Amino acid sequence: MRGEFSLIERFLEAFPRARAPRGPGDDCAVLAPTRGALCVTTDTVVEGVHFTREGFSPEDIGHKALAVNLSDLAAMGATPRWFLCALALPRDFPEGQLRRLARGMSALARAHRISLVGGNFTSARELSITLTAAGELQRPALTRGGGRPGELLYVSGTLGEARLGLLQLQAGRRRGTAILRQRRPVPRVALGRLASRFASAGLDVSDGLAQDLGHLCDASRVGAVVELAHLPLSPAVRAELGPVGALAGGEDYELLLAVPPERAQAFERACARAGERVTRIGQLTRQRRRVLRDPDGRLLPPPPGFDHFTRGRSLD
Repeated sequence: MRGEFSLIERFLEAFPRARAPRGPGDDCAVLAPTRGALCVTTDTVVEGVHFTREGFSPEDIGHKALAVNLSDLAAMGATPRWFLCALALPRDFPEGQLRRLARGMSALARAHRISLVGGNFTSARELSITLTAAGELQRPALTRGGGRPGELLYVSGTLGEARLGLLQLQAGRRRGTAILRQRRPVPRVALGRLASRFASAGLDVSDGLAQDLGHLCDASRVGAVVELAHLPLSPAVRAELGPVGALAGGEDYELLLAVPPERAQAFERACARAGERVTRIGQLTRQRRRVLRDPDGRLLPPPPGFDHFTRGRSLD
């Protein structure tokens, strides 16, 4: 009969030795920060809410669990260093799938040079993974509260594909670009570090741009105007969801940034040199309201974003 500690050993086989004085195996990890202040975040992915085992491979699940935490570090401009993993597994969860989940997580960890330094295993009715990740800051952290009226709003990548991918999975499709964005989000870690040189505020787009823009505006005590015609959308998202629909979907894990006008050109040039796609989509305002402006100049209210407790988002 397999036990907790044999499962831990199988999981750890996928990860290299932690770059820390003490890593997995003791009651606590011992860390040695070398640069600046630490950023620490935690997030959970839960079966039936963020993934299903029918629609996601074990590698997808492991990747996504780490990616959503790396995205939080990216939003603050931090360099990832360490993470803890708490796994809640059904008693009949196959050992082979556990190894594959670890491989998916480990591949992303290696790509971002972040070390697994500890965690916990427990049994549960549904699979869930809670990670706590820490990164180091070389500059002051990007926060939601640093925006000022007149600053320009930028967003990375494209919007709405994760929502479209979710809808496609619910319709029975299993492949496609949008589905890949739902299964394997890309944390914008390099862009976050670059943006920390230019931006005054930022956060990652996890609950939909409309809702996350609201978080930035509330924390900064400003309003915003977003130009619908400027939103970066793929042809599929534009056709299936439209600009307003793209704003309502969660799990894009792009970065939303407020940049002072005098730094905007330098920021755009730096992004172009680094191969980071960013699009100017609007501006912060003194009036504390958030509006969308359509191509005809009409002002529209933004749609709601995703909320775990008011809008159920089940993949079943």
